[in-house]
Amino acid sequence: MSTDPLATAETTDADLSDLDLREALSRDPGRPRVLTRCDLSGADLRDAALVDARLIDCRLDGARLDRAELEGAVFTGGSASGASFAHSECTDTRFERVDLANTRWQGALLTDTVFSGCRMTGAGLTSLRGIGYGFSQCNLMLARCKGLVLRGRTLEGLRMDEADLASADLRETVWVESRLRGANLINARFTGADLRGADLGELPLDQAGHLRGATISPTQSGMILASLGITVAE
Repeated sequence: MSTDPLATAETTDADLSDLDLREALSRDPGRPRVLTRCDLSGADLRDAALVDARLIDCRLDGARLDRAELEGAVFTGGSASGASFAHSECTDTRFERVDLANTRWQGALLTDTVFSGCRMTGAGLTSLRGIGYGFSQCNLMLARCKGLVLRGRTLEGLRMDEADLASADLRETVWVESRLRGANLINARFTGADLRGADLGELPLDQAGHLRGATISPTQSGMILASLGITVAE
């Protein structure tokens, strides 16, 4: 009887922490994997074949998934805090209610990737490849999102307080029940964006100038003027 926990397509409650799993996952790459409640903390998954895989309530804290093949994979629950997804292939990948705090995504291909209900505080989302990726009900506080492209997306339930959105393409976006307090908006593009559903806080004038072309509410404009010490009388 095999003692290899990855010998079959489905693996449950296995401790795979700090292991080099690249060779094991290279066997029978056409067979989608299902991993449930497995501990892969610190595991080496670089270049791993996980196409169409299902990872349910797994722990991947500090795991290395650089260049991993994750097309069509679904991550549900669990945690991957501090994991590296640099240059991974994530076309049509879904992350649902996953703790992705301080993860690194530099150079990842995120075409049509969906992040839903994820904690992504401090995540590094720079130099991304692909189009059509989106975020819903995610905490992106302090995330590094320089150059992020979300043009035309509806952004609902996002917390982006103090996130770095420098040079981000946010044209024609619609913000719903979201927060942008203290975010860095230098050179971000907001033409055609509807920001009435975003909490901008008391936006300093040097940041407010980058909202050129966006629609804001009277209350938001009043808060911007208040930050300048100007009171608008009715």
